[in-house]
Amino acid sequence: MVAPPRICVPIINDSQIISPAESVADLYEVRIDLIGKDWRKIAAQLKIPWVACNRRVEEGGRWQEKEDKRIKELLSALDIGASYIDIELGTTSVETIAQKVKERADVIISYHNLVETPPIGRLRQIVRNQLAAGADICKVVTTAHSIKDNATMLELINFFPEARIISFAMGIAGQISRLMSPLVGGFMTWGSTEEGSESAEGQMTAVELRRIYRCLKLD
Repeated sequence: MVAPPRICVPIINDSQIISPAESVADLYEVRIDLIGKDWRKIAAQLKIPWVACNRRVEEGGRWQEKEDKRIKELLSALDIGASYIDIELGTTSVETIAQKVKERADVIISYHNLVETPPIGRLRQIVRNQLAAGADICKVVTTAHSIKDNATMLELINFFPEARIISFAMGIAGQISRLMSPLVGGFMTWGSTEEGSESAEGQMTAVELRRIYRCLKLD
């Protein structure tokens, strides 16, 4: 049986008004690379579980300093109560970082493709690599150019019924996969606080997502 849809709301700047999403969010994502130096102040105020993310440039982030500092900043979120730490599969020594995180929080090992949705065989291997690296949760996000890409990302979830998988596609063409992912077993999906506060193209608002799930009597 599929669990009720879980919505993660990204916080992308220090002036963002998060109240529109407070009643519909299950957790927040604190985008360290987007918020900047005041991210700790924001994180300390959150009343529900949150994901710490310091996305590298190669996968759509805006962190501009050295890699060792990026990791240090990310891991410091453990000291202020992060429930999840998101670390990219392509990060050097990802296995060692994952083991360090797992002592205090769940680790999300992620993969983002900003260009395309690779074939399902390649995506399945990415998930296997994430699990081998120690992922508690595997996150695979691609870019959709067609309805077919949505089907690929939803199908990926079914290949790993025993694992916690986040799988959907970015872009306007990928909105179906964002909406449907938790309905076919995906661990969670992303919804913004309001229009203009999206962390990636094609992201619906959390309020819109929750309204649709309620119409489907899933919430």
